[in-house]
Amino acid sequence: MTATDVGESRALATVRRWFVAIRDGLECIPLSVIQLAMRIAVGSVFFKSGLLKINSWEFAVKLFEDEYKVPLLDPILAARLAAFGELTFPVLLIIGLATRLATLPLLGMIAVIQTFVYPQAWTEHLLWASTLIFLTSRGPGTFSLDHLIDQHFSWDRRH
Repeated sequence: MTATDVGESRALATVRRWFVAIRDGLECIPLSVIQLAMRIAVGSVFFKSGLLKINSWEFAVKLFEDEYKVPLLDPILAARLAAFGELTFPVLLIIGLATRLATLPLLGMIAVIQTFVYPQAWTEHLLWASTLIFLTSRGPGTFSLDHLIDQHFSWDRRH
């Protein structure tokens, strides 16, 4: 082994230690913090959309008539259902109350939007759906009302 090989080997070992230290540091981020961020991120997207519908109701109905064209639903009914869903379930998601149930209507909305409205926006829909499926399968985390409720009832069973 030459001096150059030894120097390169030491440099690679240093870089590897650096990457391992960064990875280990990132693994210290609590999962509940990530779950809270996921709930806020996805919830805010849907909530903002609901606010836009309410603040510009006539425009929202027009969008359902001309652009969205959800099959089998009257545009006014579709707009009302969308506004209700976008203003209700994201709030539950953000505060972490009935989180797993609150994800289901939002996943349904994503499926409808992907299938009938904006099929070309599949990357956004995949991101939202993946986040919601993660929350459905793993729960809302420690920073949630669901966790507080679970802790309360778990405490009652132990005492």
